[in-house]
Amino acid sequence: MRLKLDSRTPVYMQVVQHFKEQIASGELKMGEEIPSRRELANRLKINPNTVQRAYKEMEEAGLIYTEGNMPSKITKDEHVIKHVREKLLKETIENFIDSVHALNIPLDELLLLVTENYKKTLADRGEAND
Repeated sequence: MRLKLDSRTPVYMQVVQHFKEQIASGELKMGEEIPSRRELANRLKINPNTVQRAYKEMEEAGLIYTEGNMPSKITKDEHVIKHVREKLLKETIENFIDSVHALNIPLDELLLLVTENYKKTLADRGEAND
């Protein structure tokens, strides 16, 4: 797990955000085991209480679940995953709009530029242009 921590956002929130992104992208699969709290704290070199707080928040949000003394796992609820994905996408779009708003680019020109750049980026990565 690679997570570049910044100093502006509480660490536990960065851990939660990272898991959300990994779940939304399909990098973490439904029902997949995740590292124990202690193991993740060691990997990231952060306080175990910070990881505990992140896991608690993710459990309350339904992103992960823990049964008894078994390892925590990613939710199997497709609706939760869909909601996380849609929320992340909406936040990304809102940030993008905020960033380009000051440039006063007409919408049709902006959409053309986004489409062209999206296709080029995918082609450069060797991915399909859907």
